[in-house]
Amino acid sequence: MVISSFELRTLVRNISTFTGRPVEELSPVLEKIPATAIDYETGLLTTDEFFRTVLQRTGLSMTREQFRLAYNNIFKPIPENRELIRRLKPHYKLGLLSNTSEWHFQHAIRTTDVFPLFDAVTLSYEVRALKPAEALYRDILAKLQSAPEECVYIDDIQVNVEAAERIGMHGIQYHSPGQLLLSLRALAVQA
Repeated sequence: MVISSFELRTLVRNISTFTGRPVEELSPVLEKIPATAIDYETGLLTTDEFFRTVLQRTGLSMTREQFRLAYNNIFKPIPENRELIRRLKPHYKLGLLSNTSEWHFQHAIRTTDVFPLFDAVTLSYEVRALKPAEALYRDILAKLQSAPEECVYIDDIQVNVEAAERIGMHGIQYHSPGQLLLSLRALAVQA
């Protein structure tokens, strides 16, 4: 389920606020962060190592707390999807599978109002793999104690949906709340 959207340009605006440097000047900085973030989301870097590496690669001058706030304040809730989670919960087990880092999990996922509704959680930095790696899907299935054919996997990225389908899960590529509802109904999911 897609519970929030995010935009990396927001990170640049946030960094600009803390550093006083113009957004235009910081755009090249943005290009240096994603590769480091992938290592962080895969669990190859600790939070401290991630922070130090970003500062070294970008030349930013920020405190750890300033960068943490800038890095985590990029998410925008999708209210319709959060309401859908609330409606699904009484009828189904819910699992959350996320390519995420420790900071994003601690400050942007775990703190959401719907997080307590999930029966199982699989996080890339803990499994040390990123979607579409099969290990993530197998991990969430084991935690849910469910067979693949009993599960519907929802993701906004098609290759991740295809990976779930390869192991027998029903897959839905997310485009909008309305489209998601129609796709769930087509699978006879009561929403």
